[in-house]
Amino acid sequence: MPEARHEQDFRAAILDPQKPTPAGLASAFGGVPKKRFDVYRNNVTMSLVSALAEIFPAVSRIVGEERFTDLARLFVREHPPKSPLLFRYGEHFPAFIDGFAPAASMPYLADVARIEHAWLSAYHAADDASLSPEALSAIAPERLPQARFTRHPAAALVRSQYAAVTIFNANRGEQERQRINAGVPENGLVTRPEIEVQLVAIAAADAAFLHELMAGKTLAEAAGIAASADAAFDLSAAIGLVLTSGAFVAVEA
Repeated sequence: MPEARHEQDFRAAILDPQKPTPAGLASAFGGVPKKRFDVYRNNVTMSLVSALAEIFPAVSRIVGEERFTDLARLFVREHPPKSPLLFRYGEHFPAFIDGFAPAASMPYLADVARIEHAWLSAYHAADDASLSPEALSAIAPERLPQARFTRHPAAALVRSQYAAVTIFNANRGEQERQRINAGVPENGLVTRPEIEVQLVAIAAADAAFLHELMAGKTLAEAAGIAASADAAFDLSAAIGLVLTSGAFVAVEA
């Protein structure tokens, strides 16, 4: 038990400069190696900050490198990594931004972060063949309303009250900044049907439809919810999106 407590104190102190040097440390020259531990602590923190900057480059560009570093430092203290694979880090970063008061002037920022994390997750997701038209047409018409779809491992949907897709695209590379009406709602569908990750903006009703399918609802249930969101919802076009987007791998009824 003392060893477990020592490990907990060490891990907590690594990410929080306000905590004292953990007990039990000693240098080859005697005494407590406070300065060396402080350097090590800073290196660990900055390596995680750098990982977050690589995962969320659009967020970093929007807020600026200095402000992003400050934001990331605070996040690292509250959310240490739980996996040795750094590309999996940052799952809770968008929610952290949502609760970060200084970011309130950029209410779209968390959704941009959600798109970035979904993009990276799609890049590293397992390979799988997309749903084929033949698989869907093999289902008898009378059973089609009860069909349920299996989401592709790389597929994700980000529904935003802001122009998160446009803002993401404008800040992902080094292109010249442009004026964007951030208040226009957008829904981003992230997929990787082949090698390249794709992000497309889709209509609100289509987003509602895909969201329900991904949640396990039947075709009829998802269509009903989408039609309630927009009376102009086109089921045929939405099914076409299911097949062309690569967001699903299987269907059964």
